[in-house]
Amino acid sequence: MSYKLVALGNPLLDLQVNVDSEYLSKYDLKADDAILADEKHLPIYEEVLAMKDITLIAGGAAQNTARGAQYILPAQSVVYFGSVGKDVYADKLNAANEQYGLRTEYQVQDDIATGKCAALITGHHRSLVTDLAAANHFKPTHLEKPENWKLVENASHYYIGGFHLTVSPEAIVKLGKHAAENNKVFALNFSAPFIAQFFKDPLAAALPYVDYVIANESEAAAYAEAQGLSVDGKDVVAIAKEVAKLPKVNTQRPRTVVFTQGVEPTVTVSYNAKTDEFDVKEYKVRELEVSKIVDTNGAGDAFAAGFIAGLVENKSIAESIDIGQWAAALSIQQVGPAFPFPKQTYPGSA
Repeated sequence: MSYKLVALGNPLLDLQVNVDSEYLSKYDLKADDAILADEKHLPIYEEVLAMKDITLIAGGAAQNTARGAQYILPAQSVVYFGSVGKDVYADKLNAANEQYGLRTEYQVQDDIATGKCAALITGHHRSLVTDLAAANHFKPTHLEKPENWKLVENASHYYIGGFHLTVSPEAIVKLGKHAAENNKVFALNFSAPFIAQFFKDPLAAALPYVDYVIANESEAAAYAEAQGLSVDGKDVVAIAKEVAKLPKVNTQRPRTVVFTQGVEPTVTVSYNAKTDEFDVKEYKVRELEVSKIVDTNGAGDAFAAGFIAGLVENKSIAESIDIGQWAAALSIQQVGPAFPFPKQTYPGSA
């Protein structure tokens, strides 16, 4: 069976723990943010490992999405590429992925540890602090291995975690060119505000190949500010229009921008370059009782998993959005970026 979806990102072991706001202040961290660790942040990992309520979870945003998409799709549908160390942490990642049936083709680093992310939880908020380590050493040559490139060629859809723009923009463009030349679906998640702010050039190099842009409202605002767009940073439709009409290599597909807004409606904007027209839609978020919410960490990854799974199954954008919202609602009833077993199946449009 051919794997239909290839995902590329930074595999990380999440160290998830509850902290108070004072702990965030100690390291100049913000709730609901994601950063790459500076030297001053490095003590966090030893500190949280010593905390009594720590949970170790297979993470990395794109890996979470790939695992979630495989949860939804038929067996042997998704393969994930990234770089890990040769250590017990990589073993934990493999074990978590095997539970979901996700195939991984890691580039293994002999002398660099697997990356890790401290997921610092304050109530329903999370602050992510990432030490990429081995994840930062992925090379396009790994994709170019004949056995790996065959997986790429056989796929119909590609999903890129925006965090990988900090690692191997060349690998992203390589996949993007293949997708554009063969009229295949290429999706990119902005992943965090700092990507749009500090990795503008790699993002700009990737966007011409992107058919589907996925982001949340804070990432959209960061993009608008970084690009100096003359729009209100809170006007997600205006920002989406600016992104949607950027130059595009594959003109056979319109670009569609998908902006989530937490419990506010999800917005999609598609741009038809031939007619110079926008198609703007809003989709109400599935309601979930607050008492059922266990952990919102990874909710965005779960939404992306459902959305891209819908696209792989040739669902409409509207139904793919609904699958994404169903997946997010399912995931936030679990601890960490996870889904329940026995496996649940999408019940249909809300």
